[in-house]
Amino acid sequence: MIKKLFLALTFLTTVVVSAQEGTSSPYSFYGLGDIKFKGTHDARAMGGLGIANDSIHLNLLNPATYSRLKITNFTVGGTTTYNNLSSEQGRETAQRTAIDYLAVGLPLGKFGAAFGLMPYSAVGYKIQNQTAEGDIRSTRYTGDGGINRVFVGGAYSISDNLSVGLDIQYNFGTIETESSVFLPDVILGSRERNTSNIRGLSTNFAVLYTKSLANNLTVSTSLGYSPEAKLNSENARNIATISYSASGTEFANDNDDLEVEDTKLVVPAKYTAGAGIGLQKKWFVGVEYIYQENSNLGNRFDDISNATFENSQKIIVGGNFIPKYNSFSSYWSRVNYRAGFRYENTGLIINSKQINDYGINFGLGLPVGGRFSNINVGFEYGKKGTIYNNLIEENYFNLSIGLSLNDLWFEKRKYD
Repeated sequence: MIKKLFLALTFLTTVVVSAQEGTSSPYSFYGLGDIKFKGTHDARAMGGLGIANDSIHLNLLNPATYSRLKITNFTVGGTTTYNNLSSEQGRETAQRTAIDYLAVGLPLGKFGAAFGLMPYSAVGYKIQNQTAEGDIRSTRYTGDGGINRVFVGGAYSISDNLSVGLDIQYNFGTIETESSVFLPDVILGSRERNTSNIRGLSTNFAVLYTKSLANNLTVSTSLGYSPEAKLNSENARNIATISYSASGTEFANDNDDLEVEDTKLVVPAKYTAGAGIGLQKKWFVGVEYIYQENSNLGNRFDDISNATFENSQKIIVGGNFIPKYNSFSSYWSRVNYRAGFRYENTGLIINSKQINDYGINFGLGLPVGGRFSNINVGFEYGKKGTIYNNLIEENYFNLSIGLSLNDLWFEKRKYD
């Protein structure tokens, strides 16, 4: 089992690190790109709730939960996104499929450990517009790439009720953006290409407290803190005159590499507080509040004048329900039913308009195998942005599928 999991990890690591297009959002033009969800699909189906904890699922949102694991867990998941983009000028559609995470969680007595890989942000857009400034001018903007994150974390149960945890993350990736301009009656256009190679460390701390109440109820509370981190961005710029063939192939002339300053990109500090109540192996409901200092964010280059950042807030409400986890007569009674809602002020302001993002989620945890493994299926409908103020509204639908596979790696053999 161990050998198979590490082979799968090696293969999927190659897939994630390679250039997968993880977004089609035009808002990925700004800041660090489109910030991706950091948790597993069982948490995502509850709106992204990070306070939930049990002994068979790895909770990547809250490192303090690692010590609650009782069985080794390997988890991997991916999402297909269907995006409808609307503006006052028209509509477009886009579809993307990407790996969201792959990770392993290890129970070590009072300790728990986890390691894995996931995307932190993604850039992916293609925008073309025409402006009338005396003469009609055609401008095209494209971008791709993103930042990936390798992490290793640990947790310790100070008591049966109190756990503390820490993640250390190494962020790396490349973001490439282009802008090209064509003028009427001019055969060649001009193109500017900017490339940023990004590297740096970040951390995430969490504390989890659980308390048993009457009637077998359990209350959970958690606090999390991710301090501000600064990533090194090695920047390069190339300008050229270009033309396109009938098939869209670019032909570049007079290439010229320009020196641009390397910069520091800020990963903002984040504060998380959550609380929930539930009946073990039956149901759980919780609420979480996340505050992030996005006012410290900046764009990768300083020539963007219509976008600023403010501190952001996110509110999540979600939960799950299992009719009868040990039912022998009904498979669907053992299914974990999940649902949630989230609302977020992203902190991005364009043309003096806040960019907000909200969505509703629901999902199923389908039992498979003999050690509490399951397939997690999630559905999300959301809306981001607006068609007003010359902006774009995104209506998106996400279909997520994840595997949560459990095994006993360090079980003592009874027979040789």
